[in-house]
Amino acid sequence: MTEQAFYHTTVLLNETVDGLAIKEDGVYVDCTFGGGGHSKLILDQLGPKGKLIAFDQDADAWRNKPEDPRLVPVTENFRYLKRFLRLHGAPLVDGILADLGVSSYQFDTGERGFSTRYDGPLDMRMDNRSELTAAAILQTYNEAKLHLMFEQYGEVRNAKQLAKHIATQRPKAAIQTTQDLKTFIAPVIKGNPQRYLAQMFQALRIEVNDELGALRELLEQSAQCLKPGGRLSIISFHSLEDRLVKQFIRNGAWQIEEDILGLAPKKQVPFKEINKKPIEASAEELTKNPRSRSARLRIAERN
Repeated sequence: MTEQAFYHTTVLLNETVDGLAIKEDGVYVDCTFGGGGHSKLILDQLGPKGKLIAFDQDADAWRNKPEDPRLVPVTENFRYLKRFLRLHGAPLVDGILADLGVSSYQFDTGERGFSTRYDGPLDMRMDNRSELTAAAILQTYNEAKLHLMFEQYGEVRNAKQLAKHIATQRPKAAIQTTQDLKTFIAPVIKGNPQRYLAQMFQALRIEVNDELGALRELLEQSAQCLKPGGRLSIISFHSLEDRLVKQFIRNGAWQIEEDILGLAPKKQVPFKEINKKPIEASAEELTKNPRSRSARLRIAERN
């Protein structure tokens, strides 16, 4: 591991923190500390009695941790939100923020395996303590499982062909690095190669880190951990995440069960939307940080 500083260009910085409606003496959670941009702005707005509990399972992220007694760092996945809030004496909080994007540092550091531009081991683990890697998935998943992963998580246009190519040709080739993978799948790439690779890498990263499973758990627990009137502020970067966030905020569930006769009791929805449409990056931010183009911010208040 290099000693390069962890950096990240924070997306929708002011909009996301403004959405929390910070109280000086409140208790807030940053579920994705990352480069520390959102956390710093929250701390700037908190008074001496305020508290910020920040999660990040990536040990590299904590290189940017400020020395502030109001900050409680938690080096764990945010899917354990409820457990660690109780552990730190704050079972109910005033606001929860999550920036679901991969950090600039992770995309620009080949050794983590997230980048399509730099060669490195096919790792893609956010938490190096976990066992499953992208290389292991490519070597062990059967064709049907690969097909489903690339289709659902990456929306790869020829997911079935890609899965068949990997399953049938992998005995003949070692696929251990990002360059190995790019060379290996070259015969089946469709359309823009960079877009294709980005979609495939996204699918692998989501699977390695169980990102959608963790997001579901976070959303369910946020409803249990926010005080009435507390705010939820979440940035997503692809349609799968945004759909989950939107559905849960609007309906308190992932899918709406049809009640033809109208006999089922009306489900109590834990949140009310603050913004009906997602907030997107301004033209100015897009100029400074093109990666913000896909960011979608949804804000909700606990009923």
